[in-house]
Amino acid sequence: MFNVTLQFKAISVDGQAQQLNDDSETTLNRAFKSKGIKSQIKNPRNLQKWFLILVAFVSVTLIIGSYNDALPWNVNLHAVSTLDKLAFLLGLQKQVYGIIIDAGSTGSRVLAFTFHETYLDRTLKLDSELFVQVKPGLSSYADNPKKGAESLEELLDRAKSVIPAADWASTPLAMKATAGLRLLPGHQADSLLKEVKKSFALSPFLTNDNSVTIMDGVDEGLFSWFTVNFLLDRLGGNVEKTVAALDLGGGSTQITFAPSDEATIKHSNPEFLHHISVFHNNLTVYTHSYLGLGLMAARKEVLSVGNPDNALVLRSECINPIITGKEWTYNKITYTVKGPVNPEYKTIKGNANSEAEKRPIVRFTECTKIVKQYVGTKVDKPAELNLKEINAFSYYFDRATEYGLIDPFSGGVVSVKDFQKAAITTCDTPNTEQPFMCLDLTFISVLLQDGFGLKPDTKLNLFKKIDGHELSWALGAAFHILQNGL
Repeated sequence: MFNVTLQFKAISVDGQAQQLNDDSETTLNRAFKSKGIKSQIKNPRNLQKWFLILVAFVSVTLIIGSYNDALPWNVNLHAVSTLDKLAFLLGLQKQVYGIIIDAGSTGSRVLAFTFHETYLDRTLKLDSELFVQVKPGLSSYADNPKKGAESLEELLDRAKSVIPAADWASTPLAMKATAGLRLLPGHQADSLLKEVKKSFALSPFLTNDNSVTIMDGVDEGLFSWFTVNFLLDRLGGNVEKTVAALDLGGGSTQITFAPSDEATIKHSNPEFLHHISVFHNNLTVYTHSYLGLGLMAARKEVLSVGNPDNALVLRSECINPIITGKEWTYNKITYTVKGPVNPEYKTIKGNANSEAEKRPIVRFTECTKIVKQYVGTKVDKPAELNLKEINAFSYYFDRATEYGLIDPFSGGVVSVKDFQKAAITTCDTPNTEQPFMCLDLTFISVLLQDGFGLKPDTKLNLFKKIDGHELSWALGAAFHILQNGL
């Protein structure tokens, strides 16, 4: 196997070329001084000889670097290659920008991406991104569309601050709304989109009639899958090395992976299979989006069980009896949430210095039954998912962080059963500061096991960022737009 590794001073794409030049000059000066080369260079013949040697060295370096980075065992679509570093030093890279606004159910976020085109094949490499969010979500302005559009102006201003003014006119801007707008009545969603289009038309960025849309759940799943595999450098090689992506939003959830087992393709619903091309590779990808199985949407449905239609006071088996009047707003409606009428208590034995305590608890079995009834009728169970490496993000990460399963900064790896254990413990402990944690963890546990059919020991990689970049479908959307147009 031919694989040459060249030693260079390590720099990132956005590093300081000047430092490398200074260090190189110092090194050369030392070499000249120690070997008397300075005096030789004064001779025109010697100068020509050293120039030819330098040209030859750079040429060989470029050829070997290009070959080494292009080898099939060294496919690296995200990391910076040897040739890329040299092109950076020579100022041969072209930077391009893209702006995506994620109009989610609980908030709106802008992701302004800076890429550069590689010197060898003009593929895009991600340099940096701006991530800013505002709350509430765009769907909260259904009765005041103009104000909804105005809520995005702060995000556009922040994008302007990181993109050179000379590039604004060529930088595509797109807003893609997700489950929040999908769940609205059609006329309200259309009014919001219309106002945002007006606002975008006045911006200095590149827009057209396709810049403002409600994104299909399938695209959301595919873009999320692309993002995580791109950042992990799993694209462009063996499909078995790609990871599955589980994205849990507020209004919907997506499951996406590239099957390597023909049985999965044969037995799956054809509507869940999509043929795509990624970096010149044709793939079949399984993806499905479940509208209504986002964390907030599911919470509302579970809380409503056993209560009259349109009730504003919701009593639930999944809420600890200690909660007697927690206000919660969903889809512009504020509810008062309480525990059940007939609470259950658990006796905690005392010790020599304390008396026994009666602690109010959630009846976990009853809560789980309600959640299973809601989840079980909606979700497909692809058997191959248990065999894939899985990255789960969004509310999976958030709830695992809040409970303490993983570090909020570095993330971590948990098993499916860890979510179930966390749910049992939380439901057994009164907590007025996190009144919905029992319900949320129970839902996540049921969704993973009874919904997607994951085994208790299946591992989940939970990260908010990879290499400093947000795990969001927005990166996949930006790639798609920059390569295919708005």
